[in-house]
Amino acid sequence: MTHVFRSLLAALAATCTFALGACGGAVAESPPLEGATIGGDFTLTGKDGKPVRWADFDGKYRIVYFGYTFCPDVCPIDMQNIGLGVRQFNKEHPDLAGKVVPLFITIDPQRDTPQVVGAFAANFGPSVVGLTGTQAQIDAVAKKWAVFHSRRDGSSPDAYLMDHSRGVFLMGPKGEPIALLPAEKDAKSVATELAKWVH
Repeated sequence: MTHVFRSLLAALAATCTFALGACGGAVAESPPLEGATIGGDFTLTGKDGKPVRWADFDGKYRIVYFGYTFCPDVCPIDMQNIGLGVRQFNKEHPDLAGKVVPLFITIDPQRDTPQVVGAFAANFGPSVVGLTGTQAQIDAVAKKWAVFHSRRDGSSPDAYLMDHSRGVFLMGPKGEPIALLPAEKDAKSVATELAKWVH
């Protein structure tokens, strides 16, 4: 399954416009995802079974990650780096603490009930919000973020894996795309990138 997680799908690459001049560091950087046509409004379901809307997080920087709780390897590691990275960022920038909210959106709503996804999200920090919904809702949200996901059947109806693209999106207070966070590296890298964009 690891080959699926090497990078975001070509669809994401096609929608994201990167400013080459921003990579040099000699001049002020523009957000790498500035102007990208990803993200958008949604209504999903939180851990208590109540609706959670994208607009509920207006005014906050949102970290958006798509995965599933039964993921055997990549998702828990990425979420751990996100959670620890946010914690480190808050410690180093107490004046900005509380301005960042991580969202974990399942791509496996069949197994990830509100209670399951809520408990999973809580493992990575009190500010992490776990979200699920109907399959149609999840498919629609994943499409807005250009996230690929596909079920790979196993030996029984409940023993299956989900293939999905890997990306950690930092969205701004108005819901605008800012950058991809390097959660595949470590928590320090996440905190460093947050410090670059969160003000």
